[in-house]
Amino acid sequence: MTIKVICTVCLGSDTELSHLIEGKEYFKCNFCDVLFLSSKDRLDPYAEKDRYSQHKNDIYDPQYRKFLSALYHPLTQKLKPDMKGLDYGCGPGPALAEMFREDNYTIDIYDPYFFPDKSLLNKKYDFIACTETAEHFYEPNKEFMRLDSLLEKGGWLGVMTNFYNDSIDFEDWYYRKDPTHVVFYTEQTLEAIALMMTWSIEIPANNVVLFKK
Repeated sequence: MTIKVICTVCLGSDTELSHLIEGKEYFKCNFCDVLFLSSKDRLDPYAEKDRYSQHKNDIYDPQYRKFLSALYHPLTQKLKPDMKGLDYGCGPGPALAEMFREDNYTIDIYDPYFFPDKSLLNKKYDFIACTETAEHFYEPNKEFMRLDSLLEKGGWLGVMTNFYNDSIDFEDWYYRKDPTHVVFYTEQTLEAIALMMTWSIEIPANNVVLFKK
């Protein structure tokens, strides 16, 4: 009897082994179209944190800020100056939060490794920014449920992650090769998440999605 692997996004059981690469198993969900790494092939928490600690993102680096602006600009077009936000999964160098503060937004920062203030997870926010974080989610369904609980009704969630599509050579894709990247979303996946959460969805730019609660 074949044991089905449960999809980490929609929790469905209609999954299949999609790729076996260097001994690592990647599964595809036939409902929400996500690709995800088998739990047995993930890094342990110590190795994962060590990998993140190697990121050298200067919060004032203009090139890094230009990269983040792909999410920052479309998200701020939806916001009012008095709105309060959260940079969720900000990493060791919360440059995006600094960009918001420079434009007089109030914003908290949360990261499970570098800024693990769990009291923030009991608050409510008008907007949440989640850049280069969603691909690290071991339990995306639980994470998106948490993000929903953090958002005020009418609030915005901006997510930036490299979208996967069939034109990409998955085995050779640089984004897959990062050992901390464990889940790869297509536009269909994002639409499925919006449906599950009863959010509206906009895709204003490549690799950027805005959800409204």
